[in-house]
Amino acid sequence: MAPKPIRRALKDMLANLSMEDFEDFCHELVNRRGEQQVSLSRVEGKSRLDIVQVLVSTFTESGALHVAVEILRENNCGDAVEELLSCTGGQSSKPGSSETGATGVQTKADNGCTDGEHFVDKHRTQLINRVCSIPEILDELLEKKVIQPGDYEEIMALPTSQGQMRKLYSGPLNAAGLEGKDVFYKILEKKQPYLMNELKKN
Repeated sequence: MAPKPIRRALKDMLANLSMEDFEDFCHELVNRRGEQQVSLSRVEGKSRLDIVQVLVSTFTESGALHVAVEILRENNCGDAVEELLSCTGGQSSKPGSSETGATGVQTKADNGCTDGEHFVDKHRTQLINRVCSIPEILDELLEKKVIQPGDYEEIMALPTSQGQMRKLYSGPLNAAGLEGKDVFYKILEKKQPYLMNELKKN
């Protein structure tokens, strides 16, 4: 079966959400962190079709798919995520985030996402136990606004690298969503190349 166009897939996904889940989706859309923001006035009182237009006009079609998947995961709408990714046939959920061969089969994304799971989530335990140079990583996360100065100080105050990584995962990195995890992934590639290469092979 041919993949469904992203705009149509988003329309069908929102149509299938309960009113409560739809309201939660709109709430998260307005309050999500990232460079591109959606104001409350563009969402409040709007229809599901209107929200599709807001997503696409703000993030482009491929970016809208990425944002929708991110929000659905935050709201624990796993079935909607699976359906959305399945019906779009593995189309990129973020501009430039994956490569699709001639067969249309999605290959590994350049941010490490495979099978809908982000690399830094899949290898959470290994990264917590083995990543070093935490201050350098935190410096870059702060510079790129993935974490805030208060987060930086709280994490740096912890005595062990494992504790610092756990705090990073449970707090600001989780709040930053997929975009924050993408930044974290790129920093790890630069700061911990041997560890990252080993984990990629696994």
